[in-house]
Amino acid sequence: MSDIMEKIASIELEMSRTQKNKATAAHLGSLKAKLAKLRRDLIEPSGKSGPKGEGFDVTKTGDCRVGLVGFPSVGKSTLLNKLTGTFSEVAAYEFTTLTCIPGVIRYRGAKIQLLDLPGIIEGAKDGKGRGRQVISTARTCSLIVITLDALKPLTHKKLIEHELFGMGIRLNKSPPKITFKKKDRGGVAFTPNNNGDTTFLDEETVTNILKEYGIVNADVKLHEDATDEDLIDVIEGSRVYIPAVYAINKVDQITVEELELLDRMKHYVPISAHKEWNLDGLLETVWDYLDMVRVYTKPRGVTPDYEDPIILPRKACTVEDFCNRLHKGIIKNFKTALVWGVSAKHRPQRVGKEHVLEDEDVVQIVKKM
Repeated sequence: MSDIMEKIASIELEMSRTQKNKATAAHLGSLKAKLAKLRRDLIEPSGKSGPKGEGFDVTKTGDCRVGLVGFPSVGKSTLLNKLTGTFSEVAAYEFTTLTCIPGVIRYRGAKIQLLDLPGIIEGAKDGKGRGRQVISTARTCSLIVITLDALKPLTHKKLIEHELFGMGIRLNKSPPKITFKKKDRGGVAFTPNNNGDTTFLDEETVTNILKEYGIVNADVKLHEDATDEDLIDVIEGSRVYIPAVYAINKVDQITVEELELLDRMKHYVPISAHKEWNLDGLLETVWDYLDMVRVYTKPRGVTPDYEDPIILPRKACTVEDFCNRLHKGIIKNFKTALVWGVSAKHRPQRVGKEHVLEDEDVVQIVKKM
């Protein structure tokens, strides 16, 4: 462990001393690849005795999971108590919460599991405190609420982002549009971005990065202006892309001028957990970022069940996804579906299993006789 940490510190020092320009791009790309490999070894040691970066043993329940991440004493436990009614110890000193406390929110028909994770500290990604457990659990979330203290420096935002980045979490970002394919022979074939500029990567940089992974034959094709870190993420293949909301707590203790400065921040919601200010606004933003679709079931001859919708992620909300959420066996006997709602051209519309559903559609499944 200490040997890996020394190597990481040495590489980070060399990167900080290296000027960023076209002449050093290939060398920096190689260093970043080495750093990514070392961080992977830190999370998942190769030896049998080394502890892996496993999270807290909390059963996943509900339709989605939201994690509260932040430094100690920023108000995460108070937020969990107010939103879910679940007790999580609150006190005026740091590290009150020492394990993961789950709670459930019922919102717009969905069951949202909310996790109050212990406060992380700087160096969490490298194993300090219980940081790796916290961040490993955060990797399993559908959304992360980064809770910040309005009375503390906003540099805390960057520090938390850095810790999450080091553990392979990419916030408010889509997977890079890069085609990467290993092959048996032919060397490295690099194709620049056809949709615009190729600013950050060239053939030398790509080749150097691949060499660090022992790859000498591969096709790399860009579909956007990707960076060396994007390419490393694609090669590693273990990154998770999670939406994040920044809940700035204790805004009841700052001035209007300070609040106006916070308004410049993206993805943020001002709240006061203690005074219950704007908690509805936070829940609404969380729902928007989760991007879920509610679908109501309608058995034949029965009124639709509007109390207990089936919740689907928007990226997987076809009629087939709906059937599989109800029961895995339904799709085997599926004949057609009747759909009422925004996605239907007429009411009802007879559709196949590939039909994409919209929020608050009503669906009736017709089985084969």
